Amino acid sequence: MTTDPPAWVPAPLAEVFDLFSRARCAWWIAGGHAIELAVGHTIREHEDIDVLLLREDQHAAQQVLAGWEWWAADPPGRLRPWLPDEYLPLGVHDIWCRPEPGTPWRIQIMLDEAQDGLWVSRRDTAVHRPVTELGAISTDGIPYLRPEVQLYYKAKTPRPKDDTDLAAVLPMLGPAQRIWLAEAILGTYGDHPWVHRLDVPNSASTAATPTTS
Repeated sequence: MTTDPPAWVPAPLAEVFDLFSRARCAWWIAGGHAIELAVGHTIREHEDIDVLLLREDQHAAQQVLAGWEWWAADPPGRLRPWLPDEYLPLGVHDIWCRPEPGTPWRIQIMLDEAQDGLWVSRRDTAVHRPVTELGAISTDGIPYLRPEVQLYYKAKTPRPKDDTDLAAVLPMLGPAQRIWLAEAILGTYGDHPWVHRLDVPNSASTAATPTTS
């Protein structure tokens, strides 16, 4: 079953925080909002708002959004209802949520992988780090995906808004973050214009695989 979704009207960050603060698992604001939480101010307008969950914790989304509609991108690019208590397998990592049928989409859930306490990128299993080092907490107490991890995902096919996000957060990235991101990008995507902007030591920029911290 597919649908032609109406326009997005993203839920405010404060509303998303209020909803997911009830979750009994780790979760993180992702996407462009994560970059803004890292820099501490608004950068641009947003078409949606993303929340990252580990796949093993996916049902937390149904619990905190009880009574909402949940639609999984399965296969990617097409939506179908996500049934109550259904476990979404590998390959399905995008869920659109709205309060009622026919209303605009409000929250997007992204699912990522974890194994033995490590977050593992769905794009490249060589890219991983401890789950405890995946996110940070904003001054307002909101958990968000660390910028180097978010930029790694954005680097696949950068859009103008992704370049804007990179430019905004780049001055805040420390040497270890820059090296991790450069190695992750090179290992997954090969030579990439962002690597040169990260201004890392030559030994790091020529590495093939990322570190795990």
